[in-house]
Amino acid sequence: MTIQIGQALPNTTLYEFIEEETPGCAIGPNAFQVADLVKGKKIVIFGLPGAYTPTCSAKHVPGYVAHHAALKAKGVDEVWCISVNDAFVMGAWGREQATRGKVRMFGDGNAEFSQAVGLTLDLTGRGMGLRSNRYAMVVQDGVVKSLAIEQPGKFEVSSAEAVLAAL
Repeated sequence: MTIQIGQALPNTTLYEFIEEETPGCAIGPNAFQVADLVKGKKIVIFGLPGAYTPTCSAKHVPGYVAHHAALKAKGVDEVWCISVNDAFVMGAWGREQATRGKVRMFGDGNAEFSQAVGLTLDLTGRGMGLRSNRYAMVVQDGVVKSLAIEQPGKFEVSSAEAVLAAL
């Protein structure tokens, strides 16, 4: 079942590749509990089918990087990209996309989060396995405030521009 507006995000684990050691975060993949990350924050989460895929690399991530300041001006504390890839891939892709300090690149390697929110896409027929659907949601203190899910093959409602217009 797909998560609905007004529901709390499930407390699953997401993985982020950390480039520089900080208190509590070692260099390399770090595991984070969603419930700990969302407390008291307004977060834009966008999901996409895969790192290095054409639309994701050319439009989806670059849009959120380009509009980071505008999202912050609307009260957004953090922007997250979630994909069914491992943290190493998400970290490398984030470096190439210049996301540092703008978009947190979370790996959902086992599709735990994507399945828990009911936003998966079965691409086994194309050799890609179970993936995240393309979507965007606004979450306030762990509760979904808005959710826009793309139709298969589309990129219309989950862009940074669409989220900004809805905020």
